[in-house]
Amino acid sequence: MANIQERRDKNGKLISYSIRVFRGRDADGKQLKPWTATFDVSPGWTEKSARKKAEAFAATFEKGCKEGTATDTRERFDVYCNRVIAMKEKTGKIKHSTANRYKELTTRIYPEIGHIKLKNLSAEDLNDLYTKLQESGNKAAIDKAKSKIDLAAVLKEKKLSRAAIARETGLAPSTVAAAVRGDTVSADTARQIAEAIGLKYEKCFLSIIQGDTISSKTVLEHHRLISSILDAATKEGLVPYNVAAKATLALPKAEKRKASYFQPAQVAAIRDALEEEPLKWKTLVHLFLITGARRGEILGLKWAAVDFKGNRIHIENSVLYSADRGIYEDTPKTETSVRWITLPVETMQLLREWKKDQAEHKKKVGEFYLDQGFLFCQDNGQPMHPDTVTDWMSKFSERHGLPHIHPHSFRHTMASMLYFNGVDTISISKRLGHAQPSTTANIYAHVIEEADQRNADILSDIFLKKA
Repeated sequence: MANIQERRDKNGKLISYSIRVFRGRDADGKQLKPWTATFDVSPGWTEKSARKKAEAFAATFEKGCKEGTATDTRERFDVYCNRVIAMKEKTGKIKHSTANRYKELTTRIYPEIGHIKLKNLSAEDLNDLYTKLQESGNKAAIDKAKSKIDLAAVLKEKKLSRAAIARETGLAPSTVAAAVRGDTVSADTARQIAEAIGLKYEKCFLSIIQGDTISSKTVLEHHRLISSILDAATKEGLVPYNVAAKATLALPKAEKRKASYFQPAQVAAIRDALEEEPLKWKTLVHLFLITGARRGEILGLKWAAVDFKGNRIHIENSVLYSADRGIYEDTPKTETSVRWITLPVETMQLLREWKKDQAEHKKKVGEFYLDQGFLFCQDNGQPMHPDTVTDWMSKFSERHGLPHIHPHSFRHTMASMLYFNGVDTISISKRLGHAQPSTTANIYAHVIEEADQRNADILSDIFLKKA
């Protein structure tokens, strides 16, 4: 059984317990150095409660020592955080895109608290971090870049094409074209392009540091990540409690953002403009509007997932992009995101026309077409870069004098129109693929309120106004 010893300050106040676990003897019979750990006592605990918690911690620690799973309680936050993120991704608890987002957040977290040992991390440390995050200039961790030389001339000189750079880096052709044009791109994108060209980043690009303050939502993201890491540490018995639960003093109030959606007249204008566009893009945008699916889900659709008899599609795949992987396939965001979506007859007819058109394109391309079964792909059959869709929609709206269009706007538009036509939250949530109906209700709270006001007006017309 583990040995538990009290530690008190000079005034006799209980501050911690020292835990020692007998490790056995070596081949010569010499006693090995015991496993040790420290259990800190929270100021608000009674001594009876503290002893109980320490004994439970000691039992878990002893079990871990004997099974070879115990972790050093002196571990730094950054080391432990990296290990937890990696383990969660490996076991499928989080997506690769989520793991990458967590790593982005740690670039602001580690300089402030990364060096602190888990057991020494305090609510004050976290509140100081949250305060600093809200100060001006903390967006500098996310920088941009702009070309400072004539990249078009360099490519011509080196006999390189924009398409070749896009293929080598996995970037969207439109993104490469933007960088060559002199538009502002992410620093990561600029570094990839410079490497593909064979020049140093500093010679090709000028870094642009954004010094604005980060949003309340982003600050809360940092807090949730830290809390989840410390929650894991609590479950492993590395710390007695999650100190992040006490660090709320400096946290900002969550901003309530209204989901923007298109009005019926704007949708009609978009549909009219699409009649002038290639069938591929007309069909793709049509699906965004009718399904409310996420960008990656639409790009991940394959013909095998289209049920022409049942007039529906199966959302079961997603196409994403990350700097370390390039374009890759994954399952949708959550388990409930895997779903069937019923489509109108008009949509199914449009899909039939597009399938026929795509088949004719395959014949023309011949053996150069690497067919992977995607509804929407590059000219050679390979999956599309998600940013290609966003870039096309932006240019499409400019060409036709339409309001700015983003793929997610169609998701909000579909949900809003369903609410305005009396569809219940559970049905809308299932169509959107949300994990919980409460998520749908929170995002569209202002739409629900507006829809309810319309209902009140309808009831007034029916029951209260004289003919």
